[in-house]
Amino acid sequence: MAVRCAVFASGSGSNFQALLDRRTAGDLHVDFAVLITNNSNAGACERARTHGIPIVHLPPSRYEDPKAYAADLQNTLDAHNVEIISLAGYMKMIPVEIVRKYRNRIINIHPALLPAFGGKGMYGERVHQAVIEYGAKVSGITVHF
Repeated sequence: MAVRCAVFASGSGSNFQALLDRRTAGDLHVDFAVLITNNSNAGACERARTHGIPIVHLPPSRYEDPKAYAADLQNTLDAHNVEIISLAGYMKMIPVEIVRKYRNRIINIHPALLPAFGGKGMYGERVHQAVIEYGAKVSGITVHF
């Protein structure tokens, strides 16, 4: 039985598509249980629809109380029986309650070698441009828990 995975994405969903492709190829044994996004216009939503994956639009900005957001997020994960989380270009902080509950079961993808080229504003093409401008001789991605 495949592990039930929630994917969190904010943008085009290119990392999400890479995960979908690996699953289709048989290299990734997960059941994508739900896409959680803070951006209802994210390209990742169309990718999820194409593959019949439920989408939950849950922007933290909708909540005055961060605890209420964390509770709704946890309820969503519970409702979809999520076992692991993949952060695939998700541009919001994950509540500490979720990080604690899913300790060592949250996988993040970053398009550069961390800690270099990480932090605020370092996402997508901005990361690649910063690597080029710096003149880095070696680059790559970071996948980490």
